[in-house]
Amino acid sequence: MRAERQKIVLHSLIAKDAPMAMDLKIAADLGYDGIEISAAKMRAFLAAGWTEADLAGRLRDYDIPGTGFLMDIERHGDAEPSLWQDAAELFHLAQIAGAKAVQAITGPVSVATVRAHAGGRPVTGYSGVLGLSRDEQMRIAARNLARLGDMAAEKGLILYLEALGWCPLNTISDQLELIDRAGRSNVKMVVDFWHCYVSGDSPERIARIDRNAIYGVHVCDSLRHDGGIPDEAVLRDVPTGSGVLDLREWVDAVKATGYVGWWSGELFCCRQHQDDSFKVAAGMKALLERLVL
Repeated sequence: MRAERQKIVLHSLIAKDAPMAMDLKIAADLGYDGIEISAAKMRAFLAAGWTEADLAGRLRDYDIPGTGFLMDIERHGDAEPSLWQDAAELFHLAQIAGAKAVQAITGPVSVATVRAHAGGRPVTGYSGVLGLSRDEQMRIAARNLARLGDMAAEKGLILYLEALGWCPLNTISDQLELIDRAGRSNVKMVVDFWHCYVSGDSPERIARIDRNAIYGVHVCDSLRHDGGIPDEAVLRDVPTGSGVLDLREWVDAVKATGYVGWWSGELFCCRQHQDDSFKVAAGMKALLERLVL
């Protein structure tokens, strides 16, 4: 069943350093349609001594399309058992929260690791599928995605994929192939403008996505990227709407697919993270309403 209307939801990164309770107040006071909630903030809430019942009670009145995120989904070999453990714990948390879906991301998350590998320097720590052939990268990631989809389905959850722009298999075509190979109806993708941009995808490519493959949209911006391995901390340190992306063009590309659903404004601007989060969130909501509704 398709969504009935476009929805503007709060992304927990808008108030990056605030507790979950503040995110909920911002979403309620400003009239957001819901919240893409931070699993890290929910864990911090529980670690402070609140119970799972307390968490469920706090979130009961909110529409929560998703929470994130499950990292490094291509874990294999000795790293693989930790993936299933992390997934089980996150799916349990999502179920308590009443979230409809869980975000899954590719790895390695460390840009420094990817750069070291690309430069032929020694790599320490987690390296994912770096150095493997594309066929092997795809086989491992698709196999894991299928099993994760099954685990999510057991909890009544959707799994939405986001491929990081500095990691292997990062284009829209790569992600759609992964989803197709996984062959699970509850495995979809989130269209993230920044990751699309730095991976070489364009609004024209987005407009050709089957709308049924899209679960949600991350509206975000960037400073200019001239190629190579993108540095997220540098390129995303800009207010959404003040970077190089023509957000109207990118939004219209998603809408051209026929997608109707939730849109979440991501924010990595350090200056705004230290500003009045209510003001920043109000500005983001107004921007998304102009672009989407």
